[in-house]
Amino acid sequence: MKIRLTKEFDFETAHALDGYEGKCKDIHGHSYHLRVTVIGEPSQEFHLSDCGMVVDFGDIKKIVRDFVYEEFDHRLILRNDSRFKGIEEQNKRVRFVSYQPTCENMLIEIITILKSKLPANVELHSAFLRETGNSYAEWFAEDN
Repeated sequence: MKIRLTKEFDFETAHALDGYEGKCKDIHGHSYHLRVTVIGEPSQEFHLSDCGMVVDFGDIKKIVRDFVYEEFDHRLILRNDSRFKGIEEQNKRVRFVSYQPTCENMLIEIITILKSKLPANVELHSAFLRETGNSYAEWFAEDN
């Protein structure tokens, strides 16, 4: 029997959308909320400490803290060709990426990270990234 587990996280990130004509073209920040849902079958190996678990919630937390937070938390995310090139000389938390750092594209990168780090017996079911109180991006495995 398959069970879904969800773990939620918060982090702070700034970005700028170069080439965009709206307010988001300039550097600004958000308090992001990430929701990660995995699916799998609980272990039935009674001799193991994770018996009855799909995966330990702590393992999901460690993946997000070690790999997602490292790339996003308290960072300024800019496109490689950003007009703000050079700001990294005064701010070591700048990260240049090959994509436009929209909520959607950031979620795609997070999904890629999660899928590469989850245990083999656990699948990523869905991911949700809230950028503002009323704006978010969602991804579902069944859609892809």
